[in-house]
Amino acid sequence: MLLVDTSLWIEVFKRNPNFDLTGVAAPDEWVVCLPIVQEVLQGFRDDSAYRIARDALLAMPMVEAPLDESLFLEAADLFRVARKAGKTIRSATDCLIAACAIRHDLVVLHHDRDFARLSEVSALRARDPIAT
Repeated sequence: MLLVDTSLWIEVFKRNPNFDLTGVAAPDEWVVCLPIVQEVLQGFRDDSAYRIARDALLAMPMVEAPLDESLFLEAADLFRVARKAGKTIRSATDCLIAACAIRHDLVVLHHDRDFARLSEVSALRARDPIAT
């Protein structure tokens, strides 16, 4: 199963997308978590497109809903481990997404350097299909 990160959904939902997520994995392999849903939806300006994306994302399998306090502590630990290893993580939300993935043994499908850095210092499995 693949936890599809915001960085790829942004590519998918572009007006003229140049990335085909179905070329990487079948839709029945995709899952999301609530932090990804929030990040994706907050970027929409058009109300109609927002509603379409919201309905599509909320119809997908969801991990970690509701979010538990322990997940936030695991995310904080990931951020701290990365910092101690000299890795700069730009987004605390990426640590939360990574913690969801680690907890559920999911691969994060992304186009975001934070996940590459987190995978260097933790059990996170991450893959960037755009960079390869």
